Parts: sequence; structure tokens; C-alpha cells
Amino acid sequence: MPDMELSVGLFPGQGGYQGGCLDGLLTDPDARRVLENVDEVTLEALGRPLLKTLRDNGSLNDDELFDAEPELVQVAAFAVSVALFEIFRARGVAPSILLGHSFGEISALVCAGALTIDEGTRIICHRITVLREHDTSGGRMLALSCDRGRVEQILALLPSSDAVVAVANGPAQTAVSGPADAIGRVARIADAIGVTATRLRAPHPFHNALLEPARRMFAERVRGHRSHGFQIPVYSPILGRYYREQDDLGELLAAHLVAPVEFGAAVERGHDAGARIWVEVGAGRVLTNLVRAQYPAATVLTPLRGSADALAGAVTFLGGTTARTPRTAPAVLPAPVPVQEPAPVAPSTQDSEPDPSMSRDDIEAKVRKLYADALDYPEEVFEPDAELEADLGVDSVKQTELMARLGDVFELGPRPDGMRMSDYRTFGKVIDFVSGSLPAVNGAHR
Repeated sequence: MPDMELSVGLFPGQGGYQGGCLDGLLTDPDARRVLENVDEVTLEALGRPLLKTLRDNGSLNDDELFDAEPELVQVAAFAVSVALFEIFRARGVAPSILLGHSFGEISALVCAGALTIDEGTRIICHRITVLREHDTSGGRMLALSCDRGRVEQILALLPSSDAVVAVANGPAQTAVSGPADAIGRVARIADAIGVTATRLRAPHPFHNALLEPARRMFAERVRGHRSHGFQIPVYSPILGRYYREQDDLGELLAAHLVAPVEFGAAVERGHDAGARIWVEVGAGRVLTNLVRAQYPAATVLTPLRGSADALAGAVTFLGGTTARTPRTAPAVLPAPVPVQEPAPVAPSTQDSEPDPSMSRDDIEAKVRKLYADALDYPEEVFEPDAELEADLGVDSVKQTELMARLGDVFELGPRPDGMRMSDYRTFGKVIDFVSGSLPAVNGAHR
């Protein structure tokens, strides 16, 4: 790892689990001990095993799994983060600073040594139980592809409601929470003005005063948890400061239910302090993509997303030993070189004449290169399930521009009536659109 550059470990919260990510972790003895510990406490506290339930639901996709097991998915996100960090620790590496997103702060506190794994798991189980018993709001959460100022303008258009800015993730994304009807109105307004709105997988309206009854009960159950000491500093985007030795961690974690998350501001503070390396200590790359959207030159590592060697590469890059994993090139998404966005140009004759015999693999390779060149990303990040906005930080305006380029390159003709960018949110969906449109177009040319 380069000298004098701070690294930040990012711990995802709600939505931080992805199906299948535990499989590789369970083969590592250090991670397995963590996962079995979490499993044992979860069975005792909630009456249900974590690992067996996830295995039994292995055929479900992420959305289906969340619908079936919204509570255990939260425990799973915590378990993955703590188990992954244990692999880092066992190999002699650790980020300089830990930063949790929403309930990811519990994971960060455990990994910093402030709480034990048992304590962290029990706190999460108490949180789940209290919310189940004391949140009757029926509220929801919605992510909007714009900054906080624009979201506040949208909220100002509503009649009196309990919808509020819950999470300010940075210039490209802000989340709101509130009653279902208010969130529905926000979504309709956003659609009318061209702002992408995505309903979040959240069983409660987090970071909203609607959860005050649950906050009070949660505080009663976990009040008095004191830090065991911090082996690594933990910064809170909710508190706007580092945790302190004397903090009542239970009281502060309860307050998280009703206080907003200022993640974008936390990233800015870390960057100003010299942080240039950001590690996703979780299943995906949502948080590192938010960092990249704010600071395009940032170096980000996603140990559980990408190639099979991604974890070993991250350990190597951070300067650790890979005693139990092969030494490979670092699994780092290289920072794109800042360049001026080129003016649109007419496609070349070679690019503009689609081959009727192109296979889906040929189409995918051609689209991947076009997207990589346009966004200045390495081609390998464009996996079929990569979400263009949530994973790669490509906003709706850029997505529309790229779709127009595809239309030119593949001669797809006029854009279909009623076409919505939200229907093509993953790279695989874009490939489906192009490959599905080509036969009819090519047939017309014959």
C-alpha cells in the first residue's frame, strides 16, 4: 500500500447482503468461526438459525430473499462484514479508519474492538425485535439520483407529511423515508422531473422520527454498552464525529433510528484528511461507488465482488500476507484518468454496420467496450448483474446518452415508445435490449 495514504474500511448497512457471498467465506477457518458465532447468537436471540435459513433459501434471488427473510438478511449483512474483516485481520492488514453506513456502524464498532461479536449480534437482534414490535408506521424508503438540495425542493412540494431526508449519500444520491403515501408522491414527482427514484429494500422508514417509539424501547434494551477500547478509529456519519471511549454505545446506536446519515459529508471529511484508498468491507460495491461518484480519482477495493482472486488481491494490495490464498495481482478498480468528456461523434462505418450473425457474446463484448471507453472504467466491472446506478454510479442522464450511442452503433432505429431507463438498470438488461432488438432490425435490412 502506498506510504502516507489513509485507507478507509466501509461497512454497508441495509441491503448490504448479496446471495452466495457467504459460500467463499465459509471455506476460510477464520471467517467460519465468526459466522458460526453469529449463527449461534442469532438462534438464541431470534429463535432461528442464520446459516441454515440462508442455505434453505439458496435458490432465491436477492429481492426474493429479502421479501422472504428481511430480518435475517440484516444479520447476514453484519455477519459478512465481520467475517471479511477477520480475514483481513488474520493476514495482518486493516484499514486506517472504519466508517459504517447506517446500521453498518455496528459492524464497524465490532471490527474496531469496541464491541464483541456476541454484543454486536445481540444488539442487531434487539434492533430487529424492537422494530418488529414497535414500528406500526408502514413507512418506506426511496433513493433519488440527485443531491440533497434538490430532494429538499421535492419534499417542499408535498403537503404536510413526515417524509424527510434520511440519508445524504453525496451529490449523486439521496434517500428519503416516510409514510407510504408520501413516498409514493415523492416517486411520482421525481419521475415527472426526470430524477430516477428507486425503492429501497428497507422494512422500516429508517432515520425518521416515525421510529421514535422503537428508538425509546431499543435504548432501554441496549443502554449501558461501553466501549472495550478502539483498536482502530471509527467515524460516524450520523454523529458527525469519531466514537469516543466514554460513549454510551447503546444510547447512540438507538438514536441512529431517527437521526439522518450524512455519508457524503463523511467521505468528504475522510478525503480532506488524506484518505485515498477505500475498501468495501461487505458483499457488494455500493459504498465504494458512492465514493467514486464523489471523488473519481479514488482507489477502491471490492474484495467480495469481481474475480475469484479479488479477496487475495485486496489483501496483497493492503500489504498483508496471503498465507491461505494465492498471491495475485490486486483486485483494485483503478481510478479513471480525469479527461474532458469528448463531444459526440458520428460512429465509424465499421461500428455502425451491425453484423446479423453476431452472437450474444459478441454483442456483450462490443457494448462492454463502448461503456468502458465512455465511462473510463475497466471492462471487467461490467458484469451482467452490475447495476448501472447503484453499483457503477452511472446516473440516468448518462444512461440515456449511452443508450443513444448504442442505437447508433447497432442501428437500432428510433427509441421504442414508453422506454424507461429504470427498466434497464443492470448491464445485463442493456445486453438483453440490444440483442433482442437486433434480429428485427437486421431482418428489415435484408
